[in-house]
Amino acid sequence: MSAPATAVGAFVPDAGVIEVVGLSKRFGPVHAVEDLSFTVAPGRVTGFLGPNGAGKTTTLRLLLGLATANAGTATIGGRRYSEYPQPARHVGAALEASSFHPGRTARDHLRVYAPQVGVDDQRCDEVLATVGLSEAADRRAGGFSMGMRQRLALATTLLGDPQVLLLDEPANGLDPEGIAWLRQFLRYLAGQGRTVLVSSHVLSEVEQTVDDVVIIARGRLVKACSLSDLEAMARPAVRITSPDPAGLAALVDAQGWGPVTRFDSAHSAVVHDVECPFVGEVAHARGLMLHQLSPAGTSLEALFLGLTGDPGPSPSTQSGGAVPQ
Repeated sequence: MSAPATAVGAFVPDAGVIEVVGLSKRFGPVHAVEDLSFTVAPGRVTGFLGPNGAGKTTTLRLLLGLATANAGTATIGGRRYSEYPQPARHVGAALEASSFHPGRTARDHLRVYAPQVGVDDQRCDEVLATVGLSEAADRRAGGFSMGMRQRLALATTLLGDPQVLLLDEPANGLDPEGIAWLRQFLRYLAGQGRTVLVSSHVLSEVEQTVDDVVIIARGRLVKACSLSDLEAMARPAVRITSPDPAGLAALVDAQGWGPVTRFDSAHSAVVHDVECPFVGEVAHARGLMLHQLSPAGTSLEALFLGLTGDPGPSPSTQSGGAVPQ
């Protein structure tokens, strides 16, 4: 993976801070975003998370000046996107991975945007190499897989060597190899001091990549914190498998784990709020043979679903109409 032209350390930290303050956007009677505030720091990958329809794409469009807020501000480096003379030099955005002319090659697609960004053809080849598309540079985009389209979208965002990257669901359509590549790529970009904001409706898709999370639901902020702080909120869980189902059931009852235990079978149970060493010790003390003792995860995804779960229609959405993403 070759590096973009700008040298590591050339970015100005304050210029990469994304700040959203009291942001609200209505579409008729529908509140797509409501009193939303958060900050995204440079040198980190931030996951912008929420279920479909939570207001993620609307927020990104407000950041890019593609929609007008009813209230609040959305700035990058203290300025609105429209206030930058050459915004693509500061902010690279990929909100749609399929907006390519099918008859254009990957290189020609970038050449169309290069003059607008203020870069030459050499830069087009550099970013194609950066995203691993050099060998496909002369292939028509109409024949690209979704994963290749995602890479070409990323190449387009990098043309101006921007400090800030806004990526909407970049893992869509990627196979496991492509997802692994994307994780490494985003870490590489953040390691250069860039600000990387990645939206997703699935936490498990980005939890191995992000440093921080901003979680929204129904247009409102639910949680903004580091990933480690979110992990600390998750309940630990342990899977226990034993050839002695009666002994396993007795262990669960004796420890008072019954109310929070899920039995996958008579031989296997998942208990919560305990750690493997403790379970192993009490099983040994009772003489219970175990065939498996392993973390079962709370799973951050379960926590995420709990934080964003829909309690029912809110007053702003009862009047009908689809809530924009």
